[in-house]
Amino acid sequence: MLRLLLLLLLAGPAFAADPVQTPIFVAGQDGYNTFRIPALIVTPKGTVLAFCEGRKAGRGDAGNIDIVLKRSTDGGKTWGRVEPVWDDGDNTCGNPSPVVDAKTGTVWLLLTHNLGTDTESKIIAGTSQRGRTVWVTRSDDDGVTWAKPTEITKDVKKPEWTWYATGPGVGIQLKSGRLLIPCDYKADKGKVRESHTIYSDDGGKTWQLGGIAGPDANECQAVELADGTVLLNMRTYRTTNRRLVAISKDGGQTFGPTVEDATLIEPACQGSILRLPGAGGGILFSNPASKKREKLTVRLSTDEAKTWASAKELHAGPAAYSCLTVLPNGDIGCLYERGEKNPYETITFATFPRSWLAEKP
Repeated sequence: MLRLLLLLLLAGPAFAADPVQTPIFVAGQDGYNTFRIPALIVTPKGTVLAFCEGRKAGRGDAGNIDIVLKRSTDGGKTWGRVEPVWDDGDNTCGNPSPVVDAKTGTVWLLLTHNLGTDTESKIIAGTSQRGRTVWVTRSDDDGVTWAKPTEITKDVKKPEWTWYATGPGVGIQLKSGRLLIPCDYKADKGKVRESHTIYSDDGGKTWQLGGIAGPDANECQAVELADGTVLLNMRTYRTTNRRLVAISKDGGQTFGPTVEDATLIEPACQGSILRLPGAGGGILFSNPASKKREKLTVRLSTDEAKTWASAKELHAGPAAYSCLTVLPNGDIGCLYERGEKNPYETITFATFPRSWLAEKP
């Protein structure tokens, strides 16, 4: 008995295993120069879908860009090949923002499109050949096949808006069944910069414009709080380098004032927010916790995103956009942009148990 006690004391406390990290999209492979803008979801059948932009000509946001996908049917242990979801020749297909209808199992994918020769600066200034348009496609077989994209621009974009982006990241389904997609727009030659939502109350068949949050807001993600309110977490242009948040009490149709979250430092970059299932499951947030695109960090809140109880670093080096999900076995998955010299060398899939977040560094 004494020997057993000594062994237990020497062994020390039990710790969760370190995250398992696997690069699944690698720059220069599969016919693409760079992969960017990750989005990650799990279907009701347990298939893990990893979306991103496949950029053929270079790292930039314009030019020949496809929406691509990898699927995993074993919880992210192995992945299929890169499959195009939308390839429109030399044009730009971007900002994949998927949402799953848990009732039907349908995966809805919201997207944006513009001519490959129209740069973001031209679109914002209103001098582009054509504008930025909004589209939706769907899959009823866990991402194996996809419907031809349908344009919904007139339903979700005001005429005076120039730039428009869905996500980046994912949409959510509210307890009411509403499908909600976080978005952002620019107007008046970029002087107006705000976040907003679009939503569907008929299972994805039709979409309409929801609430607007700003000013100085950009790419955003949403989470439904325990009391049914929706919290919008936003990238900002403000020099304070802190995330903005706003609350909706009507399912994303209107938002209250934007305020800064003093804890959530950011370098003007996208972030991800996720509610963990179950009572008291908590809320996760991931982003580069720095004034530079580095230090991809996952935080846990146990009080409905009022404070952040713990923070763990997935990668200390260059990192940028990320997307969180709960995997079929209950572990957390994080798909994020990661590199050693710059953040855009890979899109890496990391998995870790919830207990890892509770460990002290």
